[in-house]
Amino acid sequence: MTAFLLFNHLLNLMAPAAVVALLLMACSRFLGAFFISNRAPAHSFIARTAIVFIVNLTVLGAGLLLFGHDGKMMTYAAMVLAASGTLWVLQRQ
Repeated sequence: MTAFLLFNHLLNLMAPAAVVALLLMACSRFLGAFFISNRAPAHSFIARTAIVFIVNLTVLGAGLLLFGHDGKMMTYAAMVLAASGTLWVLQRQ
């Protein structure tokens, strides 16, 4: 496998994690306007997005190790649940 193919595989593994993190944070920002809290968030928008992205990558890596290959729907479902749980914990701080 060449370096280009390895880089391409890594980007394709990271793409769903990035998309879910960005969409979840955008929806959180949009819906947060309707449910305004009196407290300021503990972390910035970029920091929360980075934390959710890292959690997503961890779940995808665990799914890759557990199932032996990428792309299982159970892994993606676990990623969405872990991302939303992480965002919920970050919102509570």
